[in-house]
Amino acid sequence: MRVKSELWVRAYLRRCYAENVPAAIVRHGDDAAGAIFICVHLLDGTVRLYGPAPAGFAGSENERRWVRLLGSEPVLKAAAEDYLVRQWQFDPDLWIVEIEDRAGRHLLGDQAIKDDGDR
Repeated sequence: MRVKSELWVRAYLRRCYAENVPAAIVRHGDDAAGAIFICVHLLDGTVRLYGPAPAGFAGSENERRWVRLLGSEPVLKAAAEDYLVRQWQFDPDLWIVEIEDRAGRHLLGDQAIKDDGDR
C-alpha cells in the first residue's frame, strides 16, 4: 500500500528542512491520494518541475517515482505555472510543493528517474 500523499509530503518537507533547503506547500491536495508535483526554484527566474512518473516507470505498488517535466533544461517560472494550472484543471486534488535551491537539488533521491543533470 502506498503512503498517503499528506504523509509523504510532510516527510519530504522534513528532509528538505534537514538539508537547510527552504520548502513549502503551495497547494494542498487530497490527503490520501492527490498527485504531487515538486517545483525547484533555482533563484534566477527559472525552475525545474518534477511530477509523478507514468505507470510503466513505477517501481512497486508502494513506491513513488518521479520524472523531470518540461524538458531537461530549467524553464521560466511562468511556463511551469501554466503547466501546473493545466494539471490542476484536470485533477483538482493535486499537491504542489516548492523548494528553493540554487544548485537545483530536488532531494528525491533514487526515486527520481535520472537524466543528465539530475541531482
